[in-house]
Amino acid sequence: MERLPKLAVFGLDYTLWPFWVDTHVDLPFHRSSDGAVRDRRGQAVRLYPEVPDVLRRLQDLGVPVAAASWTGEIEGAEQLLELFDLDRYFVHREIYPGSKVTHFERLQQKTGVVFSQMIFFDDEKRNIIDVSKLGVTCILVQNGMSLQTLTEGLETFAEAQAGP
Repeated sequence: MERLPKLAVFGLDYTLWPFWVDTHVDLPFHRSSDGAVRDRRGQAVRLYPEVPDVLRRLQDLGVPVAAASWTGEIEGAEQLLELFDLDRYFVHREIYPGSKVTHFERLQQKTGVVFSQMIFFDDEKRNIIDVSKLGVTCILVQNGMSLQTLTEGLETFAEAQAGP
């Protein structure tokens, strides 16, 4: 693909993993002797299966990755990124309560990447609507992030760059 975004941004809950970190699991998280990531109750927590492949693919393409999550459970979200060994992919993290628009304004300030050169993957339609108004290419994620969703998103981004 010739036209790649200069920054790919992901929501976390129901985009990278199938739960809300602030309500559906009990902190703290840990890696158990069997290698699984578990919450305080010993319940296994998992990513959507293709998430590591999605992030590796973006890394291979040279596209930096950021997180934008409005969760109030900042520590838990950070802990999961580390335990799942995903923190190495994320060059920036905006994880705190508040509007996704604020997350993106801060990402633009930190990276210097203009909104039109960003792509955003998230499971919540309201976030897609709000962030798209900034000029970001937004992709609604259904049933978790996958390689197919990534490919379709990158194609949508390239088409948007090509213009009418």
